[in-house]
Amino acid sequence: MSAQQLDAVIADIHACFGAWSPDTPLPQMRRDWDEVFGKVPCKVGARCEAIDIGGLPGLKVSASNAVADRAILYLHGGGYVFGSPRSHRDLGEFLSRAAQAQVYMLDYRLAPEHPFPAAVDDATNGWRWLLAQGYRPGRLVIAGDSAGGGLALATLLSIRDHHLPMPACAVTLSPWADLECTGETMLSNAAIDPMVGKDFTRQLANLYVTAGNSLRDPLASPLYGDLTGLPPLLIQVGERETLLDDSRRVATRAKQAGVDVTLEIEPGQIHVFQIFANRLDEAVAAIERMGAFVRKHIG
Repeated sequence: MSAQQLDAVIADIHACFGAWSPDTPLPQMRRDWDEVFGKVPCKVGARCEAIDIGGLPGLKVSASNAVADRAILYLHGGGYVFGSPRSHRDLGEFLSRAAQAQVYMLDYRLAPEHPFPAAVDDATNGWRWLLAQGYRPGRLVIAGDSAGGGLALATLLSIRDHHLPMPACAVTLSPWADLECTGETMLSNAAIDPMVGKDFTRQLANLYVTAGNSLRDPLASPLYGDLTGLPPLLIQVGERETLLDDSRRVATRAKQAGVDVTLEIEPGQIHVFQIFANRLDEAVAAIERMGAFVRKHIG
């Protein structure tokens, strides 16, 4: 790993978050977020097409080697408050090439304007929409990072409980699966995680899950759900993350429920390092492993 590569990424993160104050308008914070995480032009050169996904905006990303009947429903991170296909477009392009699949990036509704369970409803409807396009479930995947990783798990629970067909597999990157933020690494890794702190994360949780709902609702915090019946699952997470324990605990609970789980902890890496694939060699390698996992399970 190039220390210079990672230092440059962390400097950009600090510059973004450090410029915010309690008076910074939310629209400005969202623009800053998209600028930081989508600032470097992608090297893949995939075709990107703005589309409607079940009544919501989205982005269809197709690398030159993408197979027409393979698709990934991708759910971006951002604490349910930030993020968009723009901030995650580069990751979508790298993933499309690695998995040799179309990637559908859903611009699901964000809190606080649209609190829980809006994101779960949108992702479940996005899954229904993909099935309606004629894709076979065995050629489909659900993936996501951070809040989107937790949302991917919640969507799996939702489609199971709605008796819809399951995807061939699922991929979660640094999933935020416990909105109560009770993992031990929330404290033990606080000094070495440049992106995710417990206090701010709890603020985001309270914007998403409003009064009258529980932070332990499995569709908000899938760590507390019954994971029985989920498809093969790949979890990637950085060693330096405050959310490291979320990944460990999800992997443990999924294995106890009989799910085929692969947990990869990347040494020295930060939260959702894969989003910096244009700048981090380790991110490219991790996405290649994601692609191999997807190709293995969709044939």
